[in-house]
Amino acid sequence: MRASMGKEVLVRVANEIGVLDQMCRLLAENGINTLAVSGSVHGNDAIFRIVTTDNLRATDMLRRRHFNPQELDCIMVERPHRPGMLRAITEDLVGEGIAIEHIYATAAENQAGVLMVLSTSNNERALILLNR
Repeated sequence: MRASMGKEVLVRVANEIGVLDQMCRLLAENGINTLAVSGSVHGNDAIFRIVTTDNLRATDMLRRRHFNPQELDCIMVERPHRPGMLRAITEDLVGEGIAIEHIYATAAENQAGVLMVLSTSNNERALILLNR
């Protein structure tokens, strides 16, 4: 079990069919692996948060294609995949008055571990709590 500071790429674009496909194709064609992704629609905009194996190259490639990416701090949490795992994290944070601003994670049912990506109102303090 460990938590570490990481970076995610934030891309806000017009909500159009195929825009995620364009970004994924660009990353794949340049050998950049996607570790985690979150997407949502807010009005006419789509917001994507992407963690890659090479965010520096990913942001450069996306910027050249006018996607206007931003690289933001986040916390990467690796935990065993079992009942109550997310509850343990939320309990630690709420107990210290730390708000979760966004979170995304997934694992296959038979997978032993989970990778979670989150950002909080106090990432530095959250990192300490999640690593105790």
